[in-house]
Amino acid sequence: MERTLILIKPDALQRGLAGPILSRFEARGFKFVGLKLMQISRELASRHYAEHQGKPFYEGLVAFITSGPVIAGVLEGPNAIAIIRTMMGATNPANSAPGTIRGDYALTVGNNVIHGSDGPDAAQREISLFFSANELLSYSLATESWVMSD
Repeated sequence: MERTLILIKPDALQRGLAGPILSRFEARGFKFVGLKLMQISRELASRHYAEHQGKPFYEGLVAFITSGPVIAGVLEGPNAIAIIRTMMGATNPANSAPGTIRGDYALTVGNNVIHGSDGPDAAQREISLFFSANELLSYSLATESWVMSD
């Protein structure tokens, strides 16, 4: 099992797209083990986008992600990172295939409705930025029940 972080960005929430986007992950078979509506602070955004500091688009990233509420989620499932990245589509919606989240809903690179971790190291780092260990659940197929993570 693999875990990854997704962020449903402010443009998606403003357009009422959270439900349709989140339901795609459940329909695919992924389990939400963490989910919350939140306003990202500038400090958290700076930590989240630390790898982009100094790049020309950095300030725009921070300004956008802090401009309104987001939904942060942790999804769990086999090959979650790769499959969810494919479901999201290319970062630039103009290059995203129809049927992907960005291909169906996103308008521009700056307003591309969703973020997803791009690898295992990023997923671990990003999940720890947005969720404490006691905010995450585990789903046990053996018992078919939800339990708190330690």
